Amino acid sequence: MREAEIKVRSTCPYCGVGCQIDMQIRENHITRVDAPFDVAPNYGRLCVKGRYGLDYTHHPSRLTYPLIRKDLGILPRKPVGLGGFRRASWEEALDLAAEKLAVIVQEHGGDALGAFCSAKATNEDNYLFQKFIRGVLRTNNIDHCARLCHAASVAGLQITLGSSAMSNSIAEMKDLEVLLVTGSNTSETHPVISTFLREAVVKNRARLIVIDPRRTEMSRFADFYLQLKPGTDVVMFQALAQVIVQDGLVDQEFLDARVEGLEEYLPTLEGYTPEYAEEICGVPAERIREAAHLYGEAGTAAIYWGMGISQSTHGTDNAISLANLALLTGNVGRPGTGVNPLRGQNNVQGCSDAGGLPNVFPGYQLVSDQEVREKFETHWGVSLNPQPGLTTMEMVDAAEQGIIQGYYVMGENPMMSEPDLHHARQVMANLGFVLYQDIFMNETGEYADVILPAVSFAEKAGTFTNSDRRVQLIRPAITPPGEARPDWVIIQELARRVEDKLGMIGSAGFAFEHPAEIWDEMAELTPPFQGISHGRLERESGVHWPCPSEDHPGTPYLFSESFPRGKGKLTPISYRSPAELPDEEYPLILSTGRVLYHWHGGTLTRRSKLDDIYPEALVEIHPRDAKGLGVSTGDRVSLRSRRGRIEVKALVSERSPIGTVFLPFHFAEAAANILTMDARDPHAKIPDYKVCAVVLEKL
Repeated sequence: MREAEIKVRSTCPYCGVGCQIDMQIRENHITRVDAPFDVAPNYGRLCVKGRYGLDYTHHPSRLTYPLIRKDLGILPRKPVGLGGFRRASWEEALDLAAEKLAVIVQEHGGDALGAFCSAKATNEDNYLFQKFIRGVLRTNNIDHCARLCHAASVAGLQITLGSSAMSNSIAEMKDLEVLLVTGSNTSETHPVISTFLREAVVKNRARLIVIDPRRTEMSRFADFYLQLKPGTDVVMFQALAQVIVQDGLVDQEFLDARVEGLEEYLPTLEGYTPEYAEEICGVPAERIREAAHLYGEAGTAAIYWGMGISQSTHGTDNAISLANLALLTGNVGRPGTGVNPLRGQNNVQGCSDAGGLPNVFPGYQLVSDQEVREKFETHWGVSLNPQPGLTTMEMVDAAEQGIIQGYYVMGENPMMSEPDLHHARQVMANLGFVLYQDIFMNETGEYADVILPAVSFAEKAGTFTNSDRRVQLIRPAITPPGEARPDWVIIQELARRVEDKLGMIGSAGFAFEHPAEIWDEMAELTPPFQGISHGRLERESGVHWPCPSEDHPGTPYLFSESFPRGKGKLTPISYRSPAELPDEEYPLILSTGRVLYHWHGGTLTRRSKLDDIYPEALVEIHPRDAKGLGVSTGDRVSLRSRRGRIEVKALVSERSPIGTVFLPFHFAEAAANILTMDARDPHAKIPDYKVCAVVLEKL
């Protein structure tokens, strides 16, 4: 007799919207995905990935048992597929991994290890991971993909406001008066959010400003589409601010009550006239003035941005300049306003919240703060390292220098996401030990010494935190394949073994029996989470942090009365040109990004039916550039930078401006990051994925 179908409510594992989904389960398979119409944040809406892209959970290439490299210890390590590994028991794999980690700590100290937690894993997984790295291995060398997507947004908003999270909720979007979208191809990267933004425009007559080098779908709905030259964002935002000040559009009452730094800030705007911006950005001065008036005269106006703003050597300055606009006009601290970085991965907000960064414990409590550190030391029963750790790219530098001897990578794929991949892979090949934990073999796993098979979101319990700080449950719906285990279970087993091998007296505490217990410990140590529990989330579906007590309703929008730093700070900035510009040898600008049917390194979507729809990389080139090169859609072309070369098919399109080509970064066989460079924002240490020089040649 056929098994009855059951329905399981969970949270989508793709982008930062955090859509609620109902998975229909039959015979241990997800047969259909729907969305509940009465639940935030998506209210019945789903994109193609959420509705049709969850079949990766059943893909035959899932990792189902532990693996150990056959040529263990031979350096440089060569990337190998599954045939280069042998099957091992959990006991053998965990014992070997613990032994290798312990030896590195004993011989070189904990700072000889680098750790990558995961924006795809749960809050509970990441809390336990950073507890192990900090409490047992005694290092703060822990980071994740936020460093490569919104680190600049975090840095800029911390400087200006004292908080780096999205300030306002998704639920407010449909009722906006004026919205400014910049550096975000929202319809493809956050499709559900784009429907709320377009609803505000089409149904509720909101006014839309889009600022982007690439003509995205959102620009079709815009009152003002300002197509600026790549890398000139700061000049554009400064010019908007200059008009707002010059034409008396500032909210003086708000500035007097809640903002500091005005006297130092105003003189720095004087040179950024719309006419100067037209010279640098290529946008007519009058259009800049009109857009500035639309934003400055609005009763409520909100700003949204994506990685087109943050993935830049001047990404922090971009975020600062956007926050300056909001502060000048008083468009922050109220519904329908705010500064809103749209987070790319399902739990990139939560991973950061849970302490997956090198300088902070959970809740952004500084590791260098003695009082904070003593609180964690008392609770965990161990002494902790007071020195902030290394960021993702700094760990690559340290590994190249021999300072870092080993990596522990959980649910990340740095061998696709890091810039200048030839260099990154060379560094990985010479590490003493690589421990890899994930649900699939990918480009990073090919360099591993030990592989530990984890389970997908549909096979475990826990929480994700979406882009607007809404904490929501995931629930087990199917049984894991083979011997795969939840990440938090693997971490506990590994941590206890390493503690034994290091001869630690007592334990930092790895005896949890359910993720709810892990959340409770994190919440106890993190004031903004103390009113949230798994039990409450079962009753209420989701809660926005900060939520300091059980009777607190949560906080859909921030800064209603004050900023975490006290007053908001208007911060002077100046324009710096991109790190690499076109020349005669490399005459085109390359920009990278996502497409609707795929997600990040492609590890998940390329193992779903979505890969049939968009099966290969296409480089987008403007018709005028294509004509000059004799290139038509479908032609195979070579793309070459100073760092490497790939081959790919061309797509002739007016979406990208003249002189710029666009390449998605989801495809390992044409990896965009072979071409990108390791030039970093000086504050956030984020590399520039949006501007580098290339040459395109027809094959």
